Amino acid sequence: MFLNYYWQKWLPPILVRAAVRVLVMICLTAGVLGILGSTAPMSYAQLVSTTTPIQDKQIPLKSTALNATVYHSPDCNCCGGWIDHLKAQGFKVTDFSTPNIETVKQKYNVPDNLSSCHTAIVNGYVIEGHVPADDIKRLLQEKPNVAGLSVPQMPVGTPGMEMGNRKDPFSVFSFDRKDSVAVFNKYGAES
Repeated sequence: MFLNYYWQKWLPPILVRAAVRVLVMICLTAGVLGILGSTAPMSYAQLVSTTTPIQDKQIPLKSTALNATVYHSPDCNCCGGWIDHLKAQGFKVTDFSTPNIETVKQKYNVPDNLSSCHTAIVNGYVIEGHVPADDIKRLLQEKPNVAGLSVPQMPVGTPGMEMGNRKDPFSVFSFDRKDSVAVFNKYGAES
């Protein structure tokens, strides 16, 4: 009976994480194939906001070190684009390629529904997925009582997921250790 209890308690999260991993790999493959098959010229897309575009807006930080430790799968191509985005915005990045990215997500309590292809730690905050650097800078400036930020999945047009002029609307979510999720910022048509 003891074993049955833990079996029922732990099996569903393990299956969900496995399904998310398969979905991420499918999305990565589809994205790479889409890029390779596209005849559109590649460019660095600018994210759209109803206020000021994030590339034009520099958020100054007073004496806050911009250090990021990024964990990603060795098979992930878009993670390098996001790392380049962080470096261009003044972050010092330590890059860790790991075949066990799901273990990293579990260690830092990334909610399954907010999962993406890479996980970063910046000044103790968890940054999941293609979060724009200026949202991370705002997080560090405001220091809210949250575990971190996430851009779930891999929306086209986010830093590292540029595909020509295409920019899908997306939201940056904050999350805490008690499974509370809130919109931190919105980009695109619904912002």
